Amino acid sequence: MALFIRDAEVDALAEEARKLTKARTKTEAVRRALQAQIAEARRALPLRKRLARSKALADAMGPHAPDFDMKSYTDEMWGDARCSSMPPRS
Repeated sequence: MALFIRDAEVDALAEEARKLTKARTKTEAVRRALQAQIAEARRALPLRKRLARSKALADAMGPHAPDFDMKSYTDEMWGDARCSSMPPRS
């Protein structure tokens, strides 16, 4: 079955895909592009499932400490107990 492309822009895209992928024909280039797009769509998780994964990871870390001081933590981590350009804390 032949592939007929009636839209000039789609034809140009098919030709560009053929050249970039070194496909022998536009049909082969379009086939590869469609196969890649279908595979990507099958791999993609719906937003609801992605958020559920993120929530599960956060839940696995346990509750957060309300008095946790991220600034002090990162200063200690980087060895910057006191930044010289900052005034002392009161």
